[in-house]
Amino acid sequence: MQDEVDRLVDAWRTERPDLDVRPLHVLSRVSRLARHLDRARRDVFAAHDLESWEFDVLTALRRAGSPYQLSPGRLLRATLVTSGTMTNRIDRLAAAGLVERHPDPLDKRGVQVRLTEAGLTRVDAAFAHLLEREHRILDGLSAADRETLAGLLRSLLIPFDEPAEAPAPR
Repeated sequence: MQDEVDRLVDAWRTERPDLDVRPLHVLSRVSRLARHLDRARRDVFAAHDLESWEFDVLTALRRAGSPYQLSPGRLLRATLVTSGTMTNRIDRLAAAGLVERHPDPLDKRGVQVRLTEAGLTRVDAAFAHLLEREHRILDGLSAADRETLAGLLRSLLIPFDEPAEAPAPR
């Protein structure tokens, strides 16, 4: 059985026989799957009145464990955004009643961002719903195939997730 990627690869082999198009077999499928997953995630988040970025911030706080709080700096590292973007996001989540700022007891100039009860309830419900949807997406794979796929994808992702080496001092 052929899928859209097989047809795409066949077309490129015809049009550009001088190029090795084998990476498309894997990476075009990963790209197409990512688009489908993004759509499914957005649908789940919308059902809980959340945007993807809101879910990212709320789950970072939830994963921190009770009392579900982090500094803005830790949040921006967890969500890979700039400090200006994170400030804006915290402001918007606070206005929605999902997080609150509290003084940092260890740094009189700093704050800690904490989930409110409403934020905790919303993120827990959205996460449970997301996992239900993702289990359904993976239903066609055996447990062994899921493990194999997870390992292969991990191997591809590790180089991107490792922090860049700091330049050597001069």
